[in-house]
This record gives sequence, C-alpha cells and structure tokens, in this order.
Amino acid sequence: MAAAGLRITIAAVGRDRASSTRDLFEAYRRRSTWPIRLVEVAPRRGVTAERRLADQAERLLRALPEGALRVALDEHGRQLDSLGFARQLGRWREAGAIEFGFLIGGPDGLAPSLLEQAAAVIALGAMTWPHRLVRVMLAEQLYRAETILTGHPYHRAGLED
Repeated sequence: MAAAGLRITIAAVGRDRASSTRDLFEAYRRRSTWPIRLVEVAPRRGVTAERRLADQAERLLRALPEGALRVALDEHGRQLDSLGFARQLGRWREAGAIEFGFLIGGPDGLAPSLLEQAAAVIALGAMTWPHRLVRVMLAEQLYRAETILTGHPYHRAGLED
C-alpha cells in the first residue's frame, strides 16, 4: 500500500517556546513526505477546569480541517506499538481517510466530548509525558509509520505476520 497522500494536522493545547523541542519536532516534520501542520491553541486561564476543557475542545476542533479523521492522544488510550500504529493508519487510508487530526490536550487532558468523537484514543505509553515532548514523539511516530508503510529501512521491522 502506498503511503503518500496523507495530510496531518496536530492540534495541541499550549505554546512550545523551547527551541530544543520545536527544532526536534521540525526535524521529523521535514523528513516526512506527509504534510504535517501544527496548530497551537493557547490555554485559557482563570476559569474552571470544566469550562477550560470545553473551550479548548471547541478551539481544537476548529483547528482541524473539515472531515479530518480525529485521533485523540490520552494517557488512558489504547497503547499501540509502532507497527500497530502504522497498520492502523494504513487501514484508515484504505477506508478512504486522507486527512487526519491528532488532538493533544493540556494539563487537564481532553474534554470527554472530544474523546467520544475520536475515531481512536491512543496513548504514547503508560507514562505521563510533557505536552511539548508528546508533539515530538507523535511527529516521530508519524514519520516512522510512513517509513513502515513504504518499506523504507528507517524502521527496520518487517511487515510479516
């Protein structure tokens, strides 16, 4: 299956001002032939956690292209290895999805409504990660998935079952 043609938007709460993580994110984004766009949504201060989550949910959804298949990142989500993640992207693509929206919440996570609307809720492991590192890890896993689906040697794992 060819992996070309996927378009990725990562909508994340918070601004990453650390040049080291921004540079690493950009390095993986540039390596990918899939266009990867990052949209940062500023966290809202001075409101209840419930209102903050609802407001962030609205703004995260507005950041995604219409019709994008939504994937929420959440510490309680399904854990996939890299091959499983690549295969899931491949199945969605085979089903006709080419526009993907990955959602990364802030310190309070994502609103339950976003988790319910997502095609999948995934975790990048059992540990809790800083949100700016999650962006880097996701960009790397997207690049790795692309290389797996195209047979590029970056991943080194076979697709045999």
